[in-house]
Amino acid sequence: MRRRDFIKGIVGSAATWPLAVRTQQPGMLVIGFVNGTSPGAYPPLSIFLKGLGEAGLAEGRDVTIEYRWAHGQYERLPELIADLVQHKVSVIAATSTIAAVAAKAVNTTIPIVFTTSGDPVQLGLVSSLNKPDGNLTGVTQLNVESTPKRLELCTKYFPAPPI
Repeated sequence: MRRRDFIKGIVGSAATWPLAVRTQQPGMLVIGFVNGTSPGAYPPLSIFLKGLGEAGLAEGRDVTIEYRWAHGQYERLPELIADLVQHKVSVIAATSTIAAVAAKAVNTTIPIVFTTSGDPVQLGLVSSLNKPDGNLTGVTQLNVESTPKRLELCTKYFPAPPI
């Protein structure tokens, strides 16, 4: 999966899931964006914003984004997420594995769209990849499971040249 497709998926999910929550809140959609690093250390932020634009949403016009950055102090994530919950955001974009786990622990009502490179079932984020449950949905790269298959396909279709 290309990074751009990955971010588009997150943005699309954040913008449309669930519609019932958006219709209950007057005014703009408010996205709570939480990450364990800092803006300068998170290059996909620009891709996230571009994905919003490709979904027809512009920050300040259609959506408000409440950013929460832990600046490497991961123990602050629960506090930052609780602040987003208190501000009654429409959806929480938990943009790292540790942020997703913290968001699930702190919040059971506001929809959470997560990204993770781990297995969301093993991490306890969802009970099934096919049917996410509760208030969580997201995207995973499942590197551990897919890397051996990728190597197998590479060696099958692109054999090493003779030495």
